[in-house]
Amino acid sequence: MTAVSEAVTSSAMRTREATVRRFALTDTIFRTATRLSAILVLVLLGGVAISLIAGSWEALSKFGFSFLTTESWNPVTENFGALAPIYGTIVTSAIAILIAVPIGIGIAVFLTELCPRPLRRPIGIAVELLAGIPSIIYGIWGLFVFAPFLQTTVQPFIINLFHGIPGLSSLFAGPPYGIGLLTSSLILAIMVLPFITSITKDVFDTVPAVLKESAYGIGCTTWEVTRRVTIPYTRVGIMGGVMLGLGRALGETMAVTFVIGNAHRISASLFAPGTTISATIANEFTEADGELYTSSLVSLGLILFIITFVILALARYMLLRIDSRTGA
Repeated sequence: MTAVSEAVTSSAMRTREATVRRFALTDTIFRTATRLSAILVLVLLGGVAISLIAGSWEALSKFGFSFLTTESWNPVTENFGALAPIYGTIVTSAIAILIAVPIGIGIAVFLTELCPRPLRRPIGIAVELLAGIPSIIYGIWGLFVFAPFLQTTVQPFIINLFHGIPGLSSLFAGPPYGIGLLTSSLILAIMVLPFITSITKDVFDTVPAVLKESAYGIGCTTWEVTRRVTIPYTRVGIMGGVMLGLGRALGETMAVTFVIGNAHRISASLFAPGTTISATIANEFTEADGELYTSSLVSLGLILFIITFVILALARYMLLRIDSRTGA
């Protein structure tokens, strides 16, 4: 009996040791794979940055800091400046986010708090389907449907409404082209709306029901529950959705190219044609026949890369400040 017991114990120990070694090997492989994945992301990011710097070096060496402050873009004389595309990119993206964020949050609040249950799923699916429409479809619709509508109805009305009012008359001045900065901003707002709405709705669904029920129990209204409970609890997720939408707006190419007018100039009027960094690269990269021309376009890509990185870093810093103030 003793020999049998020792044999069984020895067999169990060997089995346990083999299982432990197998688990250790699996854990080591998993840890190594995840570490390599993280390193790969950094390598790719560094590779993109180095490629952009190398490709833009000729233009930056020739024009220096004036490349950022010059509005002129003349391929014939090889005089290039990035100010107009930078201005158009920032203005259109900012206006799009200002329009899309409150609407997106409002839709998310409606779907989670107010919408009748049978309608929640169809409306949610309809909103998410907007994200699947190709950007070129938005561009074609904007050029042939939306821009003529703005040209014949909305823009003349706004021009007459703000005529003679200091500041606003300049902001909405000029002939109603239909295309321009405001039109591209509205198209961008429509495009980023489903991203913001979908993510905001998902994070709203993560709020514990007991928190909202407690607030309703002490007499809070839906607005108070949303303002005091839901949004503070999900602010990080909402900011993530906004940043995703902003990233889409900053880098959008085809839809903006159709409706912005592609004019390398800066105007105070939102109705005036303009351009963005992505639209400029898409329009002119295949026509760039000189090294300086190509390098200038790559420099625009580098600037867009830096703008996106800085905005995301500032958003992350702002979230850290909010968390530190609230003690989260």
